[in-house]
Order: sequence, then C-alpha cells, then structure tokens
Amino acid sequence: MTDMTDAPKSGFARRLPLIAIVIVAIVGAFTLRDYLSFETLAANRESLIAFRDANYLLTALAFIGLYVVIVSFSLPGATIATLTGGFLFGVFPGALFNVMAATIGATAIFLAARWGAGERLAAKFDSSEGRIKQLREGLRENELSVLFLLRLVPAVPFFVANLLPALVGVSLSRFAFTTFFGIIPGAVVYTWVGAGLGEVFARGETPNLGIIFEPHILGPILGLCALAALPIVLKAFGKKDI
Repeated sequence: MTDMTDAPKSGFARRLPLIAIVIVAIVGAFTLRDYLSFETLAANRESLIAFRDANYLLTALAFIGLYVVIVSFSLPGATIATLTGGFLFGVFPGALFNVMAATIGATAIFLAARWGAGERLAAKFDSSEGRIKQLREGLRENELSVLFLLRLVPAVPFFVANLLPALVGVSLSRFAFTTFFGIIPGAVVYTWVGAGLGEVFARGETPNLGIIFEPHILGPILGLCALAALPIVLKAFGKKDI
C-alpha cells in the first residue's frame, strides 16, 4: 500500500525541476524580453564598466551566475549575455567566462530533463526493437561525433541540444565534455563581437549578430562539423565493406 502511494509522489518530485524550468522559461519569455536586450546593455554600459573597474572579481562572479540562470531556465538574452561577457572582460577571459557559464547552465537543464524523464525514456529505447533500437545503437556508436555536431551546427537551437542527449541516455561526463568544447567556436565569435561594442556604441549602431553565418566565420565552423562527422562516415563505409 505504501509503495503505491509513494510512487506517484516520487515520480512528480523527479519532474519538479523540469516543470520549474518550463514554467520559468515561459514566464521569462514574456516578461524579460525587453530587459535582457541590446538596448538595455547600451543604456547601462557606463554604469557596468564603472562597477567592473571598482569590483572586478564580484562583477565576474555575478556575470557568470546571471548567465548560468539565463541558460538554466532558457530565458531570452543568452546572446546578449555572451556579448556582455566580451564587452566587460574582452575576448579573454570573456570567452572563458561565457563557455563556463553556458556549460553549467546547459548541464543543469540536462540533469533536470534526465532526472524527470530521460532515464525512463532511455530505458524504453533500450528495451525497444526494430528501428528505434537501431537508431539508439547508431547513436551510441557515434555518440561523441553526434554531440559535437549538435553544438557546432549553428542552426541547432541550444535548448534542443541540451534536452535531446538527456532523453536518449547520454552520460553526464560526455555531455559536459562535448558542450564545453563544442560551444567554444561560436562563443569566441560572439565574445569577439562583444569586445568591439565600445565602437558600436560610439557610432550609435547595433552589432551584426548574423556574423556567424558570414563565409569567413561559417567556413571554419563547417570545417569543424565535417571533422566531427568524419568518424560517422568512416564507420558507415566500413560497415558497407563488411
């Protein structure tokens, strides 16, 4: 009798973090969009610089903490946060702060999703037969390559790249490893843009956030994508030869 009453409570408790993330993400999408924006950064740039100059370590810790919250709850403004990291701290250590914070936030979503639903779904996939089982086995054979591709391809939403690995049973260590190193190229690009915001503000312009899709930027990133996909291609050809 006790087991029957405890099971639903336990199941609901496991889903609470994921439910909280979804609720905060929805509320934040409607209430914070105007605050976490380029206009807000431009309006407060002098105050931010003055505070950073007087309290560098506190500013760095507060920035990382805020960035983690933004990513953890999928709030609007992650791109603006990355630009802010470059604006306040330069390409380095700004890029390092951005990558660290994004990885921590992504890991929080991953753990919430895996704890709430991922373990059960992964178990179902493992016990499935037919095409689902083949897809799961294919993912396991090329797990690192697929995870890197999810991070490197600019068209894949960051939120999706956080959830999918949790729902198919990817290990925490592999998720954290591929997230940290996989987001470095994009993070460096936007941090670099942020580091030049002083001149952008002086001209009264807005930054080119589509720069990552320009040929001289996108080309090297696509090269990294091809490198990440190479093991998948080689394994596919190897199986055909067999």
